[in-house]
Amino acid sequence: MKKILCTIGTRPEAIKMAPLIRALQADPDFDCRVLATAQHRQMLDQVLDIFGIVPDIDLDIMQPGQTLSGLTGRLLLRLEEVLARERPDAVLAQGDTTTVLATALAAFHERIPFGHVEAGLRTGDLDSPFPEEMNRVVASQLSRWHFAPTGLAADRLLAEGHDGARIHITGNTVIDALHHVAATAPDPGLGLDPARRMLLVTLHRRENFGAPLQRICDALAALVRDNPEVQMVLPVHHNPNVREVIRARFGTAERVILCEPLDYTAFVGAMQRATLILSDSGGVQEEAPALGKPVLVLRDTTERPEAVMAGVTRLVGTETETIRTAAQQLLDDPAAHAAMARHHSPYGDGRAAARIAAVLRRDLLGGALPMPEGVPMAA
Repeated sequence: MKKILCTIGTRPEAIKMAPLIRALQADPDFDCRVLATAQHRQMLDQVLDIFGIVPDIDLDIMQPGQTLSGLTGRLLLRLEEVLARERPDAVLAQGDTTTVLATALAAFHERIPFGHVEAGLRTGDLDSPFPEEMNRVVASQLSRWHFAPTGLAADRLLAEGHDGARIHITGNTVIDALHHVAATAPDPGLGLDPARRMLLVTLHRRENFGAPLQRICDALAALVRDNPEVQMVLPVHHNPNVREVIRARFGTAERVILCEPLDYTAFVGAMQRATLILSDSGGVQEEAPALGKPVLVLRDTTERPEAVMAGVTRLVGTETETIRTAAQQLLDDPAAHAAMARHHSPYGDGRAAARIAAVLRRDLLGGALPMPEGVPMAA
């Protein structure tokens, strides 16, 4: 039996690691241990409850007003202790957070092979998104296994000089999680007016703090003002740089529903109900197209160009008029909306976790599982 330590720190990591954790826990030849750093405490716990995952180790690392350097330092010290005690045969982490950076580095220091789930995403700009682009570039340098969600992500890794034998195109595990939850047709529980169209908005990116967020809010306010048949739902992120601005701007606005961050089940229900989604989130760019929902990406760059290339998401940046014009077109023009609402996902078929588990079984146990076929990969 081989011990695998899966680390999770934030809500998106938990969503995307949950299908893999469940797959490994169901395999009698793996001892799958779950470590929660709790980089984002409350939002992480919501997802763990939904998927029935109980961490074996909880670092509870989050502190009010934590800095990136302080968080990284605390994580490295605590992870060093855990890895020395647990001595897993492999360590896995997903994505591009500070938890992923620290996990990859700590595993490297302890000479334990590291597997990077959702490897190969790049914008080519270390400042955008910050610090995520740097986190994933460094994690790739320290990885034994690169689990790339698409062919394009794999090509990026090859272009950087990574060994092709260590790169595995698997699809994205978020589609596994999405299929699991969407099949239940969850109610978002927001008291929505069924007669109104709904805009769903999520905002949290560090590079959008300050003036960009103010410009985004100007666009959102104009859309609500100019479209009386529209209601807007905006789950408010816990970061005070977002929360204080949003509450001040929309706290008393008509037809604007401000709520606490939704648990994943409710959020999937909200996406299913939405007419249009405006977001600076990475995961939403993957999930919404699979549900047939157009996404306007409130960023200047994206590490997920496959959906843009497929025409189901669009980069609109943070300029007020650009955002307003793009959203208004999709609200006014049924043909333009239909062109983006095609239920097309370039990120996989819902069997990514099985592919990752098969690679780990082959490499750690010397055996083989039949690799699921048919994952649609963007070129």
